[in-house]
Amino acid sequence: MNCILEAWVQHEQALRHYLRSQVSDVALAEDLLQDTFLKALAEGSRFCRLENSRAWLFHVAKNRLIDWHRTHRINQEIAADIPAYSPDEKPAVDDLGQCLPRVLKELPAADSEAITLCDIDGLTQAEYARRAGLTLAAAKSRIQRARRRLKQHLKIACQVRYDESGKVCCFTPRPPLP
Repeated sequence: MNCILEAWVQHEQALRHYLRSQVSDVALAEDLLQDTFLKALAEGSRFCRLENSRAWLFHVAKNRLIDWHRTHRINQEIAADIPAYSPDEKPAVDDLGQCLPRVLKELPAADSEAITLCDIDGLTQAEYARRAGLTLAAAKSRIQRARRRLKQHLKIACQVRYDESGKVCCFTPRPPLP
């Protein structure tokens, strides 16, 4: 018990300063400080065997602070003018698949193959690397380049446009090649 009081005397001011810097409410900081001390008391003789009581006290104080924030989240009202989500509505990006067959045919064969095998057929990149006779790093690089070229080509060929949050909002479908 003596070691707890000794550690408390040594570290109380630093703990108080830390907690006050984390919350604007002085009373709350004091409550969290007392919770930290109570946790040390509950540890009893185990606290006395700690190698670094200061680190332990700060760790407990931080956890008390995190717990308080979790239980006291401020919920914000949702603005009334936000349109409600309808499960029947599909995001525009879901319909972008209409452009995909034609655009894939317009890409270089290696790009089309990489995207078809990995992104459409679900082949792992490691399996693709083995089939293509590439190292895994080279296969990953090829797939990433193919994806970038596909995105760029979709943007141009299907006139893909994005909303302010960067999501696909609309595009112009293209008929498949004969």
